[in-house]
Amino acid sequence: MIVRSLIALAAVLLSGPFASSQNQQRVDWPAYNGGVNGDHYSALAQINRGNVAHLQMAWRYDTGSAGDIQTNPLIVDRTLFGYTPAGKVFALDAATGKQLWVFDSGVEDTQPCRGFSYWTDGHDARLFAGVVNFLYALDPATGRPIPSFGESGRIDLRKGLRDSKGYEKQSIALTTPGLIYKDLIIVGGRNPETHPAPPGDVRAYDVRTGALRWTFHTIPRPGEDGYETWPPGAWQSAGAANNWAGMSLDAQRGIIYVPTGSAVFDFYGGDRLGNDLFADTLLALDAATGKRLWYFQGVHHDIWDRDFPAPPALLTVIRDGKPVDAVAQTTKQGVVCLFDRVTGGPLFPIEEHAYPASNLPGEHASPTQPMPTEPAPYARQRLTEDMLTTRTPAAHQYALDTFRTFRSEGQFVPLGTDKPTVVFPGFDGGAEWGGAAVDPSTSVLYVNANEMAWTGQLGASAPHASAGATTYTAQCSICHGSNRAGSPPAFPSLIGVTDRLSDEQIRQIVAHGRGRMVGFPNLDPAKMTELLAYLRTPASPATEHAAAPLPAGPATEYHFTGYNKFLDPDGYPAIAPPWGTLSAIDMNTGKYLWKIPLGEYPALAAQGLSNTGSENYGGPIVTAGGLVFIGATVYDRKFRAFDAATGQLLWETTLPFAGIATPSTYSIDGKQYVVIAASGGRDPKSPVGGSYIAFALP
Repeated sequence: MIVRSLIALAAVLLSGPFASSQNQQRVDWPAYNGGVNGDHYSALAQINRGNVAHLQMAWRYDTGSAGDIQTNPLIVDRTLFGYTPAGKVFALDAATGKQLWVFDSGVEDTQPCRGFSYWTDGHDARLFAGVVNFLYALDPATGRPIPSFGESGRIDLRKGLRDSKGYEKQSIALTTPGLIYKDLIIVGGRNPETHPAPPGDVRAYDVRTGALRWTFHTIPRPGEDGYETWPPGAWQSAGAANNWAGMSLDAQRGIIYVPTGSAVFDFYGGDRLGNDLFADTLLALDAATGKRLWYFQGVHHDIWDRDFPAPPALLTVIRDGKPVDAVAQTTKQGVVCLFDRVTGGPLFPIEEHAYPASNLPGEHASPTQPMPTEPAPYARQRLTEDMLTTRTPAAHQYALDTFRTFRSEGQFVPLGTDKPTVVFPGFDGGAEWGGAAVDPSTSVLYVNANEMAWTGQLGASAPHASAGATTYTAQCSICHGSNRAGSPPAFPSLIGVTDRLSDEQIRQIVAHGRGRMVGFPNLDPAKMTELLAYLRTPASPATEHAAAPLPAGPATEYHFTGYNKFLDPDGYPAIAPPWGTLSAIDMNTGKYLWKIPLGEYPALAAQGLSNTGSENYGGPIVTAGGLVFIGATVYDRKFRAFDAATGQLLWETTLPFAGIATPSTYSIDGKQYVVIAASGGRDPKSPVGGSYIAFALP
């Protein structure tokens, strides 16, 4: 017990939120997810199990625009910093919600903006904000760019990735904020998931000048470790393997933990045979130099888009009666991996398991993939007939008939061209970008997960398709489907898009991106004209680009026919609940303390089918008051507080829009607040708008 108490004290002292005095008159939330260690934890306890039921709205700030807000608000020195859905940066009085300033970069068609980085040396201070491919250094007091940083206050992250002369054709967006270490800001970025895509270099810049200080190549170059896991020369054309999800830092040791995503193309790797280091890898780097210390590759030769989706959480666990500093990484496939923070050794065994080979010409799936023996998965791993919906007899029969046309054999089954393959948990996880929370006093990890089934299929590219159809297949079909029908609302239909938008509007969206869509600045005017001509043609069935498989060989090319959720005819999941969960796992033992459904569908709840769980995006936070706060649920628009020890629901409120973001908590003048961003972008039936809502005790 004494050992655990010392662990808890050390963890609190090293965590991100800091107080201006011992009585916690002011406690900030000064880093993304609360602290650079990624634990989503606050030592505040004014709001606790005994009084959380009395929470009420303290203030509300309406952004004046609509769209997704995924921002975890930053709070420093009585000021809250946030983004609008349009990517404008604003500052509020964190006690009242009164607007202090707004910064508009003028960059349109922004990507999701999940947070900020804040640096100060006690005299100077800088707020770092990502807006698509630009990293801005703003004066926190005024919101004005700091001219001495980079080029007139910003860095263009497209520069220096591979082709310095053609950097304008690169596509990168800083959707998740960089991480501060001493006088460095370390960043990754979001890249396209189709060819061509730039490499996912991890880069460190000087916080004062913007000068590049170091680079780690996630796609190794000749002479670098891991080069042999790719075809020779692949670094010149391979792309992604990028850190889009964010990072965590052991500030005392100077180690930064960097999870990466898959390499392009996501679902076929005939042009990148090998394990493809350092894609799908948790990297431990020397934060001062970028030197690799250790790594763990979670998926070899990924052809399922199984990115590491969130920053890992740092914690301390007990092994053989002694404290061990650890790092916990959640995954889309619904497992959590735990490592010794210094050596990278797994603290629960991780075993290589055999999985099926690919039957596609030119593809060679890895014969094995790693899976931890403990903790048990927090999401179901294989969809079978007995797990289909029984919501109504008609829905069940539809699900059964449809399921029998699928291939459903569990994890890591290569996609084929003959029938859809079930991916379960789906392409959005399992765990997603919200990440997990950890209570340092108990070493309990809290993770929310999606339990939705999706299907994926490949099509052989037609050898005689038009130029526009070829461009669409290569760049657009992965999200909008071979038949252009998409999977709304995340992936909208493009059928009739030329009737809804002008040619210039389409050109701008394709070039710069919008919402979840990255930009494709590599498309020259001629290709854009051909693409527009193709979009004007009538849509054909889903197999419009399919053809007999081309001759075997490495030049064979395939396209992804589209993301498809397995839904019943009424639009509800075609599998049995739960459709979303929240779990508490003791990372000392690997055992579950509790697991509950998270969310519901209001229309089903009104019919008596409640507590089903639902899709959820954005993560939890945990406090010393014994509470887990989480929004995340797409359809019911609820913000909830659970008892961290038991999972009992203690408080909930309905937000004006869905809280698809991780909340923050802070204290000003001795009063604790909990704030969450809410927006209506995921649910087509939701009201439209975007707000930040803060709650406190009366």
